[in-house]
Amino acid sequence: MSSFNPNFSLRDLLKIAGGIVGIDLLPSASFAQRGADGKPLKSPLPAFDNDPIKVTELEKNLYLLMGAGGNIVLLTGADGSILVDTGVPSRGKDLQKTIKSLTKQPVVTVINTHFHFDHTGGNETFGTAKASIVAQEETRTRMSSPQTIELIGFTVPASPPIALPSLTFENKLTLHRNNTTIHLTHVPPAHTDTDVFLHFQAQNVIHATDLFFNGFYPIIDYSSKGWIGGMVYGIDQVLAIANNDTKIVPGHGPLGTYAQLLESRTMLALVQSRIEPLVKAGKTVEEIVAAKPTSDLDEKWGKGTLNPDTFVKDAVMSLVRHMV
Repeated sequence: MSSFNPNFSLRDLLKIAGGIVGIDLLPSASFAQRGADGKPLKSPLPAFDNDPIKVTELEKNLYLLMGAGGNIVLLTGADGSILVDTGVPSRGKDLQKTIKSLTKQPVVTVINTHFHFDHTGGNETFGTAKASIVAQEETRTRMSSPQTIELIGFTVPASPPIALPSLTFENKLTLHRNNTTIHLTHVPPAHTDTDVFLHFQAQNVIHATDLFFNGFYPIIDYSSKGWIGGMVYGIDQVLAIANNDTKIVPGHGPLGTYAQLLESRTMLALVQSRIEPLVKAGKTVEEIVAAKPTSDLDEKWGKGTLNPDTFVKDAVMSLVRHMV
């Protein structure tokens, strides 16, 4: 996304956590959603705390909001506004202000695409304002207790009850709001085990959430059962209902196309095909990283959140955990 700094690396994030970037996993640092004064704490990704929220109209009454965390989609209309994801904890009020500049209709429904704090951090703000929160059932489970994202060494505490999804589903859910049909589909473990993508049918818009990091290596949260093969399978499900004219919202990065999503899928499948035989042969994580299996891909994909070595380690760890 335009407000996301592609040069903001894992090194920067871990400096904030008090760690040192290395090939080994770092010890956990807690990320409390509220401080002693009751105010939302700053995100470990500082750009999300400070960047302006950029609004792009995708179709009539359908907007992309970028800059407050993972990419957010807003549907407005007479039935009340629907918000897909809520950004990081510190930006809830900013989101409300931005939404009020676009519509007089309050947010009545929040949909969370998965449990990560940069997608659910504003839930408390909107829950307090009486919005109902919808998510896959495992999202509520994970938000109800502390969760550690091992790759980046952060432990996020349990969310307060007002921030938890009040309506959950297992595999599929269809909403009919504001003259729009919205299909919600849960995929097997991919980025996490809670991932849901949304299809705004009439508008031909898909929110692919963190199945899709547009233009750079993705984070795969193996601590919540995410794995690289699941990322490929999840993208395949999105591609199956998309076409060349579909606007595809990634979890992070600029608005995407069918071709860009397919390119991301091809890259992930290629990486899996290279590292999986090494894992099965008993190579260690360090040995696989040292083999530089993504060296020909790094110029294109390795300039985002994860540097190439960290991405390879992430992908390998996701395979190891999946195979156990």
